Amino acid sequence: MKLLDRLLDNLIAQHSTIAAKSAFAPEEALSHDFEKCEIAVLPIPYDKTSTYHKGADRGPEAMLEASQSVELYDIETASEVYRRGIYTLSPLVVSDSPEALFEKAKEVVSSLCARKKFPVILGGEHSISAGVVAGIANSCSNLSVLQLDAHGDTRESYMGSRFNHACVMARVREICPIVQVGIRAIDISEVAALNRERVFFAHAIHAASNDLAWQNQAISLLSPNVYVTIDLDCFDSSIMPSTGTPEPGGLTWQQVTTFLKLLAAKRSIVGFDVVELLPRESNPAPDFLAAKLVYQFLSYIFAQKCL
Repeated sequence: MKLLDRLLDNLIAQHSTIAAKSAFAPEEALSHDFEKCEIAVLPIPYDKTSTYHKGADRGPEAMLEASQSVELYDIETASEVYRRGIYTLSPLVVSDSPEALFEKAKEVVSSLCARKKFPVILGGEHSISAGVVAGIANSCSNLSVLQLDAHGDTRESYMGSRFNHACVMARVREICPIVQVGIRAIDISEVAALNRERVFFAHAIHAASNDLAWQNQAISLLSPNVYVTIDLDCFDSSIMPSTGTPEPGGLTWQQVTTFLKLLAAKRSIVGFDVVELLPRESNPAPDFLAAKLVYQFLSYIFAQKCL
């Protein structure tokens, strides 16, 4: 058996009652049969390279706990996507370097794709996404990545590592083309390599006369198969304060979900992640927002698969 198969099979074997109860489904409908589910949720509680507020390693658990309170009938799509089967794997726990994380995430996601599962990755800090995209790319041609984020994350190296969370999109663009949306904070070292035609800055989005124009332009730059990485700090900090670096001037819930709905109608979504939730006990609303976002995006994606 290949190593990548062993890593995935170990996560399936460790699948516990606690993890199962945390899936995006009513308890009576939870599936303990990996093979019967179309959607695989993989938590990666990694937080080794974040540099401001730490705690993103608690994000996956908070999203899964909040998912138990999300209404599972989606009004917009008139669907219950959980009926496709959503299997929550045991967390992929990596205690060492981000380079090691890259390899393990790549291997597990490669195996998920080989077994025809739709991957939903819950972070953890944003460094998890590079290995995930590499795993997707192993089995998916004509791939591009859409990044929703406050930060460019395109430093070539940061704090001694090319796989730091601040470098994640520099590594991803070595794998496939990227489009960046919601950006409002970059380092001067990122400017020279910035492709402004593929970056949709938050200030320009807010200044646009209508959202449909920039959304269609962004989608036109994406290839037929799209992986989406959603750093929760893409949202304005007034509705998403629970991130490591909550930047002001971000996007609204409606801007993000309208964009994702249009994207799902025009491109084939091959997987996505939601990262950088730093849960705070005093304010559970952002945890619920993150869980709702996961389920809402799944509803958009699988409603299109039914057409």
